[in-house]
Amino acid sequence: MKILLADDEPDLLAQYTTMLEDRGHSVVTASDGELCVTAYAKEYAISQENPFGAVVLDYSMPNMNGLDAAKEILAINPSQRIIFASAYVQETLVDSIKNLKQIVELLQKPFSLQDLIDTIEDKNIYDEAYETKRRRAKSQRSQSDTCTNTRLS
Repeated sequence: MKILLADDEPDLLAQYTTMLEDRGHSVVTASDGELCVTAYAKEYAISQENPFGAVVLDYSMPNMNGLDAAKEILAINPSQRIIFASAYVQETLVDSIKNLKQIVELLQKPFSLQDLIDTIEDKNIYDEAYETKRRRAKSQRSQSDTCTNTRLS
């Protein structure tokens, strides 16, 4: 799986990269949110699909925080899987629900390298949640169309 990692702590970024590459993943790194969005846009322009199996964002970074980076990435591609890494779990959760209106995953810092691997490699949970959201939105549109058609009759 190709993974985009953004964290402003070089030692953590190096550890994450080594562990993920040892597991056979391809890793692209960024040291802040702006560089992350730039790397994402570049890869998306080439593939026009989900260029990364996961984007892991440190919530608190210089130049552009993880939440703002996620907003920009999701504006490019609303189906991209986002995983926040944050010591501020409650704040991150509330902000992401309020601002993104998107399914995101959350790893509470500090976490073990195995926790990172388990979260990234357990893509089925994300796929199931995304599919449920898609079906719910489709159902709501269908109900809205039915109400509109009933009023027009």
